[in-house]
Amino acid sequence: MAVISAENDAKKTVEAAVSLWLERVVVGLGLCPFAAKPLQEARVRVDISSAQSPEELAGDLHLALCRLEETPVETLETSLLVVPHMLADFYDYNDFLDIADAMLVEGDWEGVIQIASFHPQYQFAETDKDDAENFTNRAPYPIFHLLREASLEAVLASYPDPDAIPERNIELFSDMDRGKLKNLFPYCFK
Repeated sequence: MAVISAENDAKKTVEAAVSLWLERVVVGLGLCPFAAKPLQEARVRVDISSAQSPEELAGDLHLALCRLEETPVETLETSLLVVPHMLADFYDYNDFLDIADAMLVEGDWEGVIQIASFHPQYQFAETDKDDAENFTNRAPYPIFHLLREASLEAVLASYPDPDAIPERNIELFSDMDRGKLKNLFPYCFK
């Protein structure tokens, strides 16, 4: 019984960290202006993977992709697959994204579902580790965010100047002092 209790406690810790990140960073800072509504309507699913190998993680990702495809958008808009036990190294995570992209092609989800990537040490190419733009994709754990292409296209079409969102987010983090960044992203400053 103690093992099950410890596993449940660990899962609750991960869920709490992801919920706090969604609330304070993604919605609170307005990084994604489209995130609040599906969160408020409970149409965002957060799955915590217990995978310990790439094969297990691929299975969890496949299950999440199938679930998103098979569930009506009125019930499930988007899904987050959180990976607390693997891919702590950003380069390993980045390599797994190739597998994830191949799964989209093999499952005939290309153009239907896209995967946005988040990681505690996210780093865009040709940037320094602490550059502001990297914080736009930082999260408490490695996360694969599964998005419906049709939903994304619909909200982008109705949003004024969606191309300005990334620049606005980079500017937001550029203007933030290190103390505020540490408060929002304590897992990035260990």
